[in-house]
Amino acid sequence: MKITIKKSDITKESVDAIVNAANPWLSGGGGVDGAIHKAAGPELITECRKIISKIKKLNTGEAVITPAYNIKNVKYIIHTVGPIWQGGNFEEDKKLAQCYLKSAKIAAQNGLKSIAFPSISTGAYGYPVEKAAAVAVKTIMNLEENFDEIRMVLFSDYDLEIYERELKRYENK
Repeated sequence: MKITIKKSDITKESVDAIVNAANPWLSGGGGVDGAIHKAAGPELITECRKIISKIKKLNTGEAVITPAYNIKNVKYIIHTVGPIWQGGNFEEDKKLAQCYLKSAKIAAQNGLKSIAFPSISTGAYGYPVEKAAAVAVKTIMNLEENFDEIRMVLFSDYDLEIYERELKRYENK
């Protein structure tokens, strides 16, 4: 499995699925969530509303899949809700790992071979990027599902540096 870490706009990637760091109501918002909703177009919010009308809200650590609609070179969007950082005493690491695990499981169940993740929970949800990178890399490196490629698509140079360092650290264990 190839693991790529890069700084880019996740909506411009060519993969089977991109992962959206969503809110519990799948209503779009800021950061990566807002960018994905904007790029996908109005059909995405309509689809998300249908999902929410059935499940009421998407719980932290859970994931659902939708078509990518207007996002070129992507078939699906996997929406997951990361934990809000509360100092690390409320199982945030476990909940964040579940975001990656559930997203990968849904991708595999749909026969997808490439997936791009953002840095989940490190924006508005306040998760320290250093801690989030450690959880993300460890979880991805230990996935049971088999993908051709997993990409970590990051927003800033700082995030890129932290994720690259964490991947090197993990590979050298």
